[in-house]
Amino acid sequence: MIKKTISKSPKAAVKKAPMKKPALKKVAAKKMPAKKPAAKKVGIKKPMRSAAPTAKFAVQPVVPELSKKEKKKRAGRVHKSVTNREFKILIKPSGLDRRNRIDELSTKLMIFCKKQGVHFTHLDNATTGLRTVYFFDTPNEDLRNHNLILRVRESREDVWIDDWCEVTFKCRARDLGASLVFNPMPSDKSKSRARFKEEILKGDAIGSQRQIYSNNAILDAVPVDEIFAHSLSSAITMFPTLGKLGLPKNTPIAVVGGLKNKILEACLPLGNLVFGAGVQAHCEIAIWMRSVGEPIVGELAFSYHVNDKNRKEAKAHKRADKFFNALQIEFANWIEVGSTKTALVYGKPE
Repeated sequence: MIKKTISKSPKAAVKKAPMKKPALKKVAAKKMPAKKPAAKKVGIKKPMRSAAPTAKFAVQPVVPELSKKEKKKRAGRVHKSVTNREFKILIKPSGLDRRNRIDELSTKLMIFCKKQGVHFTHLDNATTGLRTVYFFDTPNEDLRNHNLILRVRESREDVWIDDWCEVTFKCRARDLGASLVFNPMPSDKSKSRARFKEEILKGDAIGSQRQIYSNNAILDAVPVDEIFAHSLSSAITMFPTLGKLGLPKNTPIAVVGGLKNKILEACLPLGNLVFGAGVQAHCEIAIWMRSVGEPIVGELAFSYHVNDKNRKEAKAHKRADKFFNALQIEFANWIEVGSTKTALVYGKPE
């Protein structure tokens, strides 16, 4: 086009040439910046996709305490995903290896229930169960740092360990949604139990409470000799979601604190509490020991199942909450500082 114009009319060519050159420059100026942002956008999206799987494992920030108005609004309401409610108080270890101390606690509990108007059925001939408890993690505690817990419980009869053990893999977080989105289920789901627990703990002040949420997969019959080998790959084989942590499969895992840090746990059922229609709680005292006669901490707890029939029994759930707050005040001199037994093993609060 330009050559033809020059051959026919030199004057016209002189006029048109300066008009076309700026036009070409303008087009070039428009195209160049248009391409650069497009390249940047693609570059931003790629790391976002690779980071997405680990978003579920983000460490949870401290959730601000609810206002009195918000607490009142939520009172008695149980989320549709919750299968269990567990109320826990840590107890000072002194004297917990003596039966008369446990009898004292049990008697005190019975008197307190009468004052509260809560029906309590005491178990007079309950048998104390023994088991060994320990946790697996990496040297950098990568599981713990991502709100994950890998726990083993070995049942014992007298001094003998059973050939089978219970393995629990859970995500326990302060935020319900963060715990709920996690999938702890094992590769063989047919042999496991799923539990989503609302765990109610003592708040900052005695007579108050706070919640953490635990999404559990429980394997009841794992051969003791097949417990995880020395690397993460063996744990990933059982619980595939662990692979999403992005750690090398040869990352070592071992018992938290070493083999000497295994806990001897004694559990004694105390009785049953009735809070209302379909809301009956099992109450027990658990004692953690380094060895027989060396208690570390106790835990006074009561828990009940939540199902479609009792989920909307707001009055009964409120009564359980009120009972728990009052129980702390009644046992104020017994209460140990801390949040959970697991937190004591790791030395980190929950």
